[in-house]
Amino acid sequence: MKQILICVSLVAGMMMLGACKEKKQTDDIITSKYVPKALVDPIRMGEDRQTNTVVWQGSPYRVDILRLPADSLPKLTDDNGQQYVDNLVDVKISRQDGSVFFHRSFIKAAFSGHLDEPFRRNGQLVGIRFHEVDNSALEFKVVIGMPDAPDDLFVPLEMVVDRQGAIRVEKDDDMDMLDYSDDFDGDDDDDDDDE
Repeated sequence: MKQILICVSLVAGMMMLGACKEKKQTDDIITSKYVPKALVDPIRMGEDRQTNTVVWQGSPYRVDILRLPADSLPKLTDDNGQQYVDNLVDVKISRQDGSVFFHRSFIKAAFSGHLDEPFRRNGQLVGIRFHEVDNSALEFKVVIGMPDAPDDLFVPLEMVVDRQGAIRVEKDDDMDMLDYSDDFDGDDDDDDDDE
């Protein structure tokens, strides 16, 4: 009986020592070789339209916004050398009788005073969206983003059109990622009625 207990104790001790044995660490790092993406023809965003009817100064107005890729503008280039086509955004505000109160086409250069050098050089005018009527003016959200970059790499701006048709642009500290992803994805046409 004593021999059986000794054998069981020896086997249990050996098992415990085996379980506590440290595994050999290796300094080998396994990685795959970086293969850059093949460059393709300049990448373009699709056409995007937005129409809103708003009540402004007691009268209904129609706000039409059209974003188009503009081949006439200088091409943008990302860090890998891929080229992109910048956009032109056309904003038209019409009165109820169809007469045009405001009509202007915007390119990124219209906002260059609010951009740092990388965005001036290779940022893309992602879009302009009507936001709200505020203090007798129409407010728009403007986004300049880096092509093929994460969605949170963009410059948010606010553009205000006053009663005389004058424009004021400033940085938009209130715009968050939710606004950006919902409003500027360009996947659908919006027909909103905002008052």
